Amino acid sequence: MPALPRPLADWFSAQSWALHPHQTDMLARAGRASTLLIAPTGGGKTLAGFLPSLAELAQGHAGLHTLYISPLKALTADIRRNLRAPVEGAGLPIRIEDRTGDTPYTQRRRQRADPPHILLTTPESLALLLSYEDAPRIFSGLQRVIVDEIHALAESKRGDQLMLCLARLARLAPGLRRVGLSATVEDPPALARYLGPDTAILQADPGPDPDISMLDTGAPPPWAGGGGRHAIPAILDQVRRHRTTLIFHNTRAQAELFFHHLWLANEDSLPIGIHHGSLAREQRERVEAAMAAGKLRAVVCTGSLDLGIDWGDVDLVIQVGAPKNVKRLVQRIGRANHRYNAPSKALLVPANRFEVVECVAALQAVRDHDLDGEPRGPGPRDVLCQHILMTAASGPFEADALFAEVREAGPYGSLTRPEFDACLDFVATGGYALRAYDRWQRLVLRDGRWQLRDPRQAAVIRQNLGTIIDVETLKVRLKGRPGGTPLGEVEEGFASTLTPGDTFLIGGEIVRYEGLREMTVEVTRQPGRDPKVAVFNGTKFATSTLLTQRILRMFQQEAWPDLPRHTAEWLALQRDVSRLPEPDRLLLESFPHDGREHLCVYGFAGRNGQQTLGLLLTKRMEETGLAPLGFVATDYATLIWGLEPVTDPAPLFDIAALRDGLEGWLSGNAVMKRTFRASAIIAGLIERSHQGRRKTGRQATFSSDILYDTLHRFDPGHLLLDITRQEAMRGLVDFARIEEMIARTEGRIDLVRLDRVTPLAAPLFLEPGRIPVQGEGRERLAEAAAERLMKAAGLA
Repeated sequence: MPALPRPLADWFSAQSWALHPHQTDMLARAGRASTLLIAPTGGGKTLAGFLPSLAELAQGHAGLHTLYISPLKALTADIRRNLRAPVEGAGLPIRIEDRTGDTPYTQRRRQRADPPHILLTTPESLALLLSYEDAPRIFSGLQRVIVDEIHALAESKRGDQLMLCLARLARLAPGLRRVGLSATVEDPPALARYLGPDTAILQADPGPDPDISMLDTGAPPPWAGGGGRHAIPAILDQVRRHRTTLIFHNTRAQAELFFHHLWLANEDSLPIGIHHGSLAREQRERVEAAMAAGKLRAVVCTGSLDLGIDWGDVDLVIQVGAPKNVKRLVQRIGRANHRYNAPSKALLVPANRFEVVECVAALQAVRDHDLDGEPRGPGPRDVLCQHILMTAASGPFEADALFAEVREAGPYGSLTRPEFDACLDFVATGGYALRAYDRWQRLVLRDGRWQLRDPRQAAVIRQNLGTIIDVETLKVRLKGRPGGTPLGEVEEGFASTLTPGDTFLIGGEIVRYEGLREMTVEVTRQPGRDPKVAVFNGTKFATSTLLTQRILRMFQQEAWPDLPRHTAEWLALQRDVSRLPEPDRLLLESFPHDGREHLCVYGFAGRNGQQTLGLLLTKRMEETGLAPLGFVATDYATLIWGLEPVTDPAPLFDIAALRDGLEGWLSGNAVMKRTFRASAIIAGLIERSHQGRRKTGRQATFSSDILYDTLHRFDPGHLLLDITRQEAMRGLVDFARIEEMIARTEGRIDLVRLDRVTPLAAPLFLEPGRIPVQGEGRERLAEAAAERLMKAAGLA
């Protein structure tokens, strides 16, 4: 065990700091090959990860010793400031620098020639470093790598890319030790396997349970909607009572709308900010600085503040809208009282009546320490294709050696040799349908080693590394200030719907659209008008499987003492009129309303799954003459309306037929083209940048659409089409949740025929996002309307 250097121990004593047990344990485990530390937010887990490095560096080391990897650029800067305090305070000769996309070119170039002792970076910057020919020299002396917030990385392709890079580092630096740091983990052994073989798990004392409850707003929430506007007076009261409050929302659009109404109701002029990923970086940094300085009483935010930056004296977290995911809720709760052994305080605000049930289920899960998490699938092959290109950019390689190296990466431990060879062939030639084109002939085999056909391709490969796909967005600037700071960005699709005079929200203020100038949305400030809400690239979270299972079990209770009276009475009325959904049965309700037949399917498959179910069921209904007209979906149900009642639902839910219907629907659908574009960019088939110039989203989409149509027609078995299908099924479509629903109910379908709308189905009539179905039903309505018109004109 390396001893804590005396200067550092003295500095800790001068600050009246004492090491926590898990920090001491990390020092004792300094020699272990791989360790996963799970410690509560505020427990000093980042310092625990660095202590062995500081102890070893105090004894002297030439070159790069420790690599710290974070999912956020802002977190690397924050860690650098926090780490320099003890290092400089103790007078230790340790250089600490960060390297991200914001690091100046001259500094990045110097870091390659003369690396610091500790380098703080992101997965993308690490991949770029590994793509250079001098990577073996840079990393030859590397001793430790620390992956912060590893649970967040493990849920995305950025984490898969990182694990491939760590496998490469292990070859360049034999004996490299790994450390993973996380606060919220639902399955520690699975995350340990993800980090690497033989990873030991160290769990710190979790500390006191959070002080978490539902905010009493004095009145029932609305039946539908997701903005939480009804709770603004009660939320403002809580803001007045606390030093700093974070008010989380699940989407950026909801955050903008809520902030707008919160500001209008803020009669005390409390300093309140807004923070989300679509705002200009300068605006986010101003809010972050004001928070750190204690100048803000509240910040309305999204997932941009989920992770572990210490934003100042936050003593309350409010989650507006059902959290959808217990693990994410626990992470957000940890932003309050960012101190060890101090309970975090949080309040939940359901945005509508059904979310009351979901919030109670989430509260119970937090109290039971029951975290959710979907099983991790195998490492995606588009990321592997990019990794092969990155490896080739750094120099020639042998296929056998690279295959063995890739298999050392946790997500790719089950990769087969044929799967690897298919990726290698695609990277080398573009695949069967594209191998005749010179631009995709990128690798050649010489003397048993693969290498770039043209060494100049290395620069293009480096420009296109990364798994984050840019959304087609346009910058928003005040008119008359072409070089001024942008207010933020909006999606290109939203901008195309605007006409001069339209107003919308951005950064919490209302602006008036004046026009489009050189791909920039020009606006003027226009307070006092009712705005549209810009369509940001905010995630629509689906309620997790764990939460839906808890909700279904809650429905089986005789009474609901944990629910507010208004919600308990609503469920009791549903039970009297119809029945409540059960965990192992599929409830369907059929009833007439407003001259249409309605079918309500309580699948509890999450929003994406229920939406897909609506598409597939209406397709099946159209084929069987039931004339569906449209549907709407929520996380828990799909409501379909049409001209004919459903009397025998079993054929509609045949899993083989549903799967066939999905294949047919996907083959010509925009979902597939959108997914193909993302995978093609990651896999290196389509360039995001060429010779330093970034392609517009429209250019990339045009290229990908042509390629998709070509491959679909001439090479339907192409690797990228197979990857695209898997990605679509797992992501936007979420067919796995439908399969889980079918397996859970095993054909036990209860169709309840009623003469009117039921209490549980009623809120679906108020949901936005109704999707019309084009088919026989609409044709019959058009014919009937035409007949009535002719009769009115005396012509029939």
